[in-house]
Amino acid sequence: MKIDARNLTCPKPVILTLEALPKLSSGEKLDVVINDNVAFGNLTRLADEKNCDLTSVKNGSDTTMTFSPRNKVEASDSAVVEASQFCDIPDRSATVVAVDAEYMGRGNDELGHILMKGLIYALAHQDTVPETMLFYNGGAHLTCEGSESLEDIKELESRGTKILTCGTCLDFYGIKDKLAVGDVTNLYAIAEIISQQPGVMVL
Repeated sequence: MKIDARNLTCPKPVILTLEALPKLSSGEKLDVVINDNVAFGNLTRLADEKNCDLTSVKNGSDTTMTFSPRNKVEASDSAVVEASQFCDIPDRSATVVAVDAEYMGRGNDELGHILMKGLIYALAHQDTVPETMLFYNGGAHLTCEGSESLEDIKELESRGTKILTCGTCLDFYGIKDKLAVGDVTNLYAIAEIISQQPGVMVL
């Protein structure tokens, strides 16, 4: 089995490795390709903790780390939580980001769609990520199947951002069964979150 974790910052390479190790058959090895020194150190600690033999081969800026488990690796209840044992998950800011449309700004919807996609990507790849993201009204489409921002929103969730989508909005648009990331919330919870946070960014 092979994981391409190049250009991914921790904890993502560790999370992917924790998810893959329990899936290995007896005698099977796991190759993890990285190009980040921090990930190398964190994965080395992971191999030791999980009782895996580890070899590494460097090829230019890339390093292939080969995990050979000595015993069956048990699946983790939460790879995201367990990853914190091997690396520091970036701190979350106290910011609440509220998304009320598929588009950012007013004027041209095509441009607004490009801007929203780009901004969510940027949020997912900052050193710190928002504590909570709220999706309501047209923004509810962004957390559902078919959303071009879905992978970036999943990345935010994997780094600790709480993803919440308004259930009333999902019902109104008839897309509740298409929700693909995060949890369903209601207006009471949204009001409580906004009232308790000093910083709310509305996109």
